[in-house]
Amino acid sequence: MKTLYISLLVCFLFAGSAFSQTRVNEAGFQTENDSYLAQGSDRYYTNGIFVYYRHALKLSDSSKLKNKVLGFEAGQRMYNPQSASIPDMKYVDRPFAGYLYVGANLNLLYQNESNLKLGAQLGVVGSGSGAYEIQQDIHKWFGFYPPQGWEYQVHDGIEINLSAEYNHLLARGKGIDLTLNSYANLGNGFDGLGVGPLLRLGDFNQLYNSVSTQSTVSRLNKNSLLHPKEIFFYYKPMLNYVAYDATVQGSLFGDHTQYPNEILLTPNRLVFSNQLGVSYAPGRWVIDASVIFHTKDVKQMVKAHQWGSVTLLYRW
Repeated sequence: MKTLYISLLVCFLFAGSAFSQTRVNEAGFQTENDSYLAQGSDRYYTNGIFVYYRHALKLSDSSKLKNKVLGFEAGQRMYNPQSASIPDMKYVDRPFAGYLYVGANLNLLYQNESNLKLGAQLGVVGSGSGAYEIQQDIHKWFGFYPPQGWEYQVHDGIEINLSAEYNHLLARGKGIDLTLNSYANLGNGFDGLGVGPLLRLGDFNQLYNSVSTQSTVSRLNKNSLLHPKEIFFYYKPMLNYVAYDATVQGSLFGDHTQYPNEILLTPNRLVFSNQLGVSYAPGRWVIDASVIFHTKDVKQMVKAHQWGSVTLLYRW
């Protein structure tokens, strides 16, 4: 019996130290695809793959910040018209396009549960993105039809883009809170801004250490958080203004006259998106799954588009 008590005490102390232990690094990936919704579609924003690494930076004693996270990422997005097999250019209702990039960001998270995330990306649209080759391989591996129509894709262009994201807690009750989300993009590939609310329901933590603000790494004492682990549902509608989109219009400073087969269109200036999802962050893992419904990027599109997203991260 004495041995049992000692064993239970050791387990209790270990569990307590594990909970209070800070985890300052995380790495993982995110995958997005319209096929996750099991509708048999292969159109518009059809595939995205991203890898992440984040590190919680040290704070000075006089800092108003509660957390500060440095992040690095790389990713690829792929866009089709209404199908990945287009027999004639007249069926291209959204351009074929790929975007490949690397980026870095600094996430400043304040004690009042607001945060400012500043980022920069260097990327390429067009054949240099490798989107056609990736889609060709995926379709071959899974026995799908061969892609057809990529000769009409947006042609190569180097993109340099800056971004800023600002979030601020508006209200919180027991098991529910409301946050203002906003962002702005500026560069020769993507220009625009967006705003909308974020509603969370469940066991969530403060915005300075939460899945919602990509700040699940920190140097905080975990005992100061609202919950030992996060598990919550969320709804995030967003109104977006699109000033420029290189996956629709091609590179801003590109000479498109030399590509007679390239099909470019004009984006809708106002688009609306809805995201519904669930986040789960137990121990060292972070898991997020969501569905996104997005209105038409261009008026020529036959339908609006939608896709699923899954994120898996590991913390240490």
